[in-house]
Amino acid sequence: MGAGHHHQLYLAGASPVHRLPPQCKLLAVLAFAIVVVATPREAFWAFGIYALLLIGIAFLAGVPLAHVLRRMVIEVPFVLFAVLIPVIGSGERISVLGVSLSVPGLWAGWNILVKGTLGVVASILLAATTEPRTILLGAQRLRLPGLLVQIAMFMLRYMDVIVDEMRRMRIARESRGFEARNVRQIPVIARSAGALFIRSYERGERVHLAMLSRGYSGQMPIIQDLSASLKQWGTALALPVAALAVLGIAAW
Repeated sequence: MGAGHHHQLYLAGASPVHRLPPQCKLLAVLAFAIVVVATPREAFWAFGIYALLLIGIAFLAGVPLAHVLRRMVIEVPFVLFAVLIPVIGSGERISVLGVSLSVPGLWAGWNILVKGTLGVVASILLAATTEPRTILLGAQRLRLPGLLVQIAMFMLRYMDVIVDEMRRMRIARESRGFEARNVRQIPVIARSAGALFIRSYERGERVHLAMLSRGYSGQMPIIQDLSASLKQWGTALALPVAALAVLGIAAW
Protein backbone atom coordinates (compact mmCIF):
# COMPACT_ATOMS: atom_id res chain seq x y z
CA MET A 1 0.00 0.00 0.00
CA GLY A 2 2.92 2.29 0.47
CA ALA A 3 4.11 2.02 -3.11
CA GLY A 4 2.93 4.38 -5.80
CA HIS A 5 0.13 3.08 -7.98
CA HIS A 6 0.11 4.73 -11.39
CA HIS A 7 -2.99 4.90 -13.49
CA GLN A 8 -3.72 5.66 -17.12
CA LEU A 9 -5.34 8.94 -16.11
CA TYR A 10 -2.22 10.17 -14.33
CA LEU A 11 0.54 11.97 -16.23
CA ALA A 12 3.80 12.20 -14.33
CA GLY A 13 5.26 15.68 -14.20
CA ALA A 14 6.93 18.34 -12.08
CA SER A 15 4.67 21.31 -12.79
CA PRO A 16 3.41 23.65 -10.05
CA VAL A 17 0.04 21.91 -10.28
CA HIS A 18 1.64 18.49 -9.77
CA ARG A 19 3.48 19.73 -6.70
CA LEU A 20 0.38 21.01 -4.90
CA PRO A 21 -0.81 18.81 -2.00
CA PRO A 22 -3.76 16.59 -3.00
CA GLN A 23 -6.14 17.96 -0.36
CA CYS A 24 -5.69 21.45 -1.80
CA LYS A 25 -6.53 20.29 -5.31
CA LEU A 26 -9.49 18.22 -4.13
CA LEU A 27 -11.04 21.15 -2.30
CA ALA A 28 -10.31 23.50 -5.22
CA VAL A 29 -12.03 21.21 -7.75
CA LEU A 30 -15.02 20.71 -5.45
CA ALA A 31 -15.42 24.46 -4.89
CA PHE A 32 -15.01 25.14 -8.62
CA ALA A 33 -17.73 22.58 -9.43
CA ILE A 34 -20.09 24.18 -6.91
CA VAL A 35 -19.53 27.63 -8.44
CA VAL A 36 -20.13 26.26 -11.95
CA VAL A 37 -23.39 24.59 -10.90
CA ALA A 38 -24.55 27.80 -9.21
CA THR A 39 -23.94 29.90 -12.34
CA PRO A 40 -27.12 30.95 -14.19
CA ARG A 41 -27.49 29.01 -17.42
CA GLU A 42 -28.09 32.25 -19.33
CA ALA A 43 -24.57 33.55 -18.53
CA PHE A 44 -22.88 32.15 -21.65
CA TRP A 45 -19.82 34.36 -21.26
CA ALA A 46 -19.23 33.11 -17.70
CA PHE A 47 -18.96 29.50 -18.88
CA GLY A 48 -16.51 30.64 -21.53
CA ILE A 49 -14.30 32.19 -18.84
CA TYR A 50 -14.52 28.98 -16.78
CA ALA A 51 -13.33 27.05 -19.83
CA LEU A 52 -10.42 29.47 -20.30
CA LEU A 53 -9.44 29.00 -16.65
CA LEU A 54 -9.31 25.23 -17.12
CA ILE A 55 -7.33 25.60 -20.35
CA GLY A 56 -4.83 27.78 -18.49
CA ILE A 57 -4.44 25.16 -15.76
CA ALA A 58 -3.98 22.42 -18.37
CA PHE A 59 -1.25 24.50 -20.03
CA LEU A 60 0.43 25.20 -16.69
CA ALA A 61 0.33 21.50 -15.77
CA GLY A 62 1.56 20.36 -19.17
CA VAL A 63 -1.52 18.19 -19.81
CA PRO A 64 -1.98 17.71 -23.58
CA LEU A 65 -5.35 18.61 -25.06
CA ALA A 66 -5.54 15.19 -26.71
CA HIS A 67 -5.28 13.53 -23.29
CA VAL A 68 -8.24 15.54 -22.01
CA LEU A 69 -10.36 14.92 -25.12
CA ARG A 70 -9.77 11.15 -24.98
CA ARG A 71 -10.84 10.99 -21.35
CA MET A 72 -13.97 13.03 -22.05
CA VAL A 73 -15.50 9.99 -23.78
CA ILE A 74 -16.94 9.09 -20.37
CA GLU A 75 -19.32 12.02 -20.83
CA VAL A 76 -20.94 10.62 -23.98
CA PRO A 77 -24.08 9.21 -22.23
CA PHE A 78 -24.76 12.60 -20.64
CA VAL A 79 -24.25 14.34 -23.99
CA LEU A 80 -26.77 12.02 -25.64
CA PHE A 81 -29.24 12.68 -22.83
CA ALA A 82 -28.76 16.45 -23.17
CA VAL A 83 -29.31 16.22 -26.94
CA LEU A 84 -32.53 14.24 -26.52
CA ILE A 85 -34.11 16.62 -24.00
CA PRO A 86 -35.02 19.32 -26.58
CA VAL A 87 -36.56 16.67 -28.84
CA ILE A 88 -38.79 15.03 -26.24
CA GLY A 89 -39.35 18.11 -24.05
CA SER A 90 -42.65 19.93 -23.76
CA GLY A 91 -43.62 23.60 -23.73
CA GLU A 92 -42.92 26.27 -26.34
CA ARG A 93 -41.27 24.88 -29.46
CA ILE A 94 -39.13 26.32 -32.25
CA SER A 95 -37.94 24.88 -35.55
CA VAL A 96 -34.19 24.37 -36.05
CA LEU A 97 -33.13 23.00 -39.45
CA GLY A 98 -36.61 21.60 -39.88
CA VAL A 99 -36.64 19.86 -36.48
CA SER A 100 -39.16 20.92 -33.84
CA LEU A 101 -37.39 21.50 -30.54
CA SER A 102 -38.63 22.44 -27.09
CA VAL A 103 -37.36 25.81 -25.84
CA PRO A 104 -37.28 24.73 -22.15
CA GLY A 105 -35.64 21.52 -23.32
CA LEU A 106 -32.93 23.46 -25.13
CA TRP A 107 -32.17 25.43 -21.98
CA ALA A 108 -32.13 22.25 -19.87
CA GLY A 109 -29.90 20.42 -22.35
CA TRP A 110 -27.48 23.36 -22.52
CA ASN A 111 -27.41 23.57 -18.72
CA ILE A 112 -26.56 19.88 -18.32
CA LEU A 113 -24.06 19.84 -21.16
CA VAL A 114 -21.97 22.90 -20.26
CA LYS A 115 -21.88 22.31 -16.51
CA GLY A 116 -21.24 18.59 -16.85
CA THR A 117 -18.43 19.19 -19.36
CA LEU A 118 -16.67 21.72 -17.15
CA GLY A 119 -16.93 19.39 -14.16
CA VAL A 120 -15.58 16.44 -16.14
CA VAL A 121 -12.63 18.47 -17.48
CA ALA A 122 -11.78 19.70 -13.97
CA SER A 123 -11.84 16.11 -12.71
CA ILE A 124 -9.65 14.94 -15.59
CA LEU A 125 -7.08 17.62 -14.79
CA LEU A 126 -7.13 16.57 -11.13
CA ALA A 127 -6.56 12.93 -12.06
CA ALA A 128 -3.87 13.85 -14.60
CA THR A 129 -1.82 15.79 -12.03
CA THR A 130 -2.36 13.65 -8.91
CA GLU A 131 -1.64 9.98 -8.34
CA PRO A 132 -4.78 8.00 -7.41
CA ARG A 133 -3.30 6.82 -4.10
CA THR A 134 -2.34 10.39 -3.24
CA ILE A 135 -5.87 11.60 -4.00
CA LEU A 136 -7.19 9.16 -1.41
CA LEU A 137 -4.60 10.31 1.11
CA GLY A 138 -5.69 13.88 0.44
CA ALA A 139 -9.29 12.88 1.08
CA GLN A 140 -8.15 11.42 4.38
CA ARG A 141 -6.47 14.72 5.23
CA LEU A 142 -9.82 16.43 4.58
CA ARG A 143 -11.32 14.27 7.33
CA LEU A 144 -13.29 11.90 5.12
CA PRO A 145 -14.25 8.68 6.98
CA GLY A 146 -11.07 6.65 7.34
CA LEU A 147 -12.81 3.33 6.67
CA LEU A 148 -14.17 4.53 3.33
CA VAL A 149 -10.74 5.81 2.34
CA GLN A 150 -9.13 2.46 3.21
CA ILE A 151 -11.75 0.54 1.21
CA ALA A 152 -11.10 2.79 -1.78
CA MET A 153 -7.34 2.28 -1.38
CA PHE A 154 -7.71 -1.50 -1.47
CA MET A 155 -10.06 -1.28 -4.46
CA LEU A 156 -7.47 0.79 -6.27
CA ARG A 157 -4.60 -1.47 -5.29
CA TYR A 158 -6.24 -4.78 -6.22
CA MET A 159 -8.32 -3.74 -9.22
CA ASP A 160 -5.46 -4.64 -11.55
CA VAL A 161 -5.06 -7.97 -9.73
CA ILE A 162 -8.73 -8.85 -10.31
CA VAL A 163 -8.60 -7.72 -13.94
CA ASP A 164 -5.54 -9.91 -14.49
CA GLU A 165 -7.39 -12.83 -12.88
CA MET A 166 -10.28 -12.26 -15.30
CA ARG A 167 -7.84 -12.28 -18.20
CA ARG A 168 -6.34 -15.62 -17.13
CA MET A 169 -9.80 -17.16 -16.76
CA ARG A 170 -10.76 -15.93 -20.23
CA ILE A 171 -7.60 -17.42 -21.73
CA ALA A 172 -8.32 -20.73 -19.95
CA ARG A 173 -11.85 -20.84 -21.39
CA GLU A 174 -10.70 -20.01 -24.89
CA SER A 175 -7.91 -22.61 -24.73
CA ARG A 176 -10.64 -25.22 -24.17
CA GLY A 177 -12.53 -24.09 -27.27
CA PHE A 178 -15.09 -21.83 -25.58
CA GLU A 179 -16.53 -18.96 -27.61
CA ALA A 180 -19.28 -16.66 -26.32
CA ARG A 181 -21.46 -16.53 -29.43
CA ASN A 182 -25.03 -16.61 -28.09
CA VAL A 183 -27.15 -16.77 -24.94
CA ARG A 184 -26.43 -20.49 -24.46
CA GLN A 185 -22.96 -19.53 -23.20
CA ILE A 186 -24.38 -17.32 -20.42
CA PRO A 187 -24.28 -20.12 -17.77
CA VAL A 188 -20.53 -20.56 -18.40
CA ILE A 189 -19.92 -16.82 -18.00
CA ALA A 190 -22.05 -16.81 -14.84
CA ARG A 191 -20.03 -19.66 -13.31
CA SER A 192 -16.82 -17.83 -14.19
CA ALA A 193 -18.11 -14.69 -12.47
CA GLY A 194 -18.97 -16.74 -9.37
CA ALA A 195 -15.52 -18.33 -9.34
CA LEU A 196 -13.93 -14.88 -9.68
CA PHE A 197 -15.95 -13.61 -6.71
CA ILE A 198 -14.87 -16.57 -4.54
CA ARG A 199 -11.22 -16.11 -5.49
CA SER A 200 -11.35 -12.38 -4.78
CA TYR A 201 -13.05 -12.96 -1.42
CA GLU A 202 -10.48 -15.56 -0.39
CA ARG A 203 -7.65 -13.27 -1.49
CA GLY A 204 -9.13 -10.46 0.60
CA GLU A 205 -9.26 -12.74 3.67
CA ARG A 206 -5.61 -13.71 3.22
CA VAL A 207 -4.60 -10.06 2.84
CA HIS A 208 -6.55 -9.13 5.98
CA LEU A 209 -4.93 -11.90 8.01
CA ALA A 210 -1.52 -10.82 6.76
CA MET A 211 -2.24 -7.24 7.84
CA LEU A 212 -3.37 -8.35 11.29
CA SER A 213 -0.20 -10.38 11.74
CA ARG A 214 1.78 -7.20 11.02
CA GLY A 215 -0.01 -5.12 13.64
CA TYR A 216 -2.91 -3.60 11.71
CA SER A 217 -5.34 -2.00 14.17
CA GLY A 218 -7.84 -0.26 11.88
CA GLN A 219 -5.67 2.64 10.72
CA MET A 220 -3.22 2.63 7.83
CA PRO A 221 0.12 4.31 8.60
CA ILE A 222 0.77 7.54 6.69
CA ILE A 223 4.34 7.47 5.42
CA GLN A 224 4.15 10.60 3.26
CA ASP A 225 4.05 14.18 4.51
CA LEU A 226 1.04 15.86 2.90
CA SER A 227 0.96 19.03 4.97
CA ALA A 228 0.09 22.17 3.00
CA SER A 229 1.32 25.70 3.55
CA LEU A 230 -0.83 28.82 3.31
CA LYS A 231 0.84 29.65 0.01
CA GLN A 232 -0.09 26.27 -1.44
CA TRP A 233 -3.67 26.65 -0.25
CA GLY A 234 -3.83 30.11 -1.81
CA THR A 235 -2.42 28.82 -5.11
CA ALA A 236 -4.89 25.95 -5.28
CA LEU A 237 -7.90 28.05 -4.31
CA ALA A 238 -7.10 30.67 -6.94
CA LEU A 239 -9.24 28.70 -9.42
CA PRO A 240 -12.49 28.64 -7.40
CA VAL A 241 -11.92 32.22 -6.19
CA ALA A 242 -11.59 33.43 -9.79
CA ALA A 243 -14.68 31.42 -10.75
CA LEU A 244 -16.55 32.91 -7.78
CA ALA A 245 -15.65 36.40 -8.95
CA VAL A 246 -17.06 35.58 -12.38
CA LEU A 247 -20.23 34.24 -10.76
CA GLY A 248 -20.58 37.43 -8.73
CA ILE A 249 -20.37 39.56 -11.87
CA ALA A 250 -22.84 37.28 -13.68
CA ALA A 251 -25.32 37.43 -10.81
CA TRP A 252 -24.96 41.20 -10.52
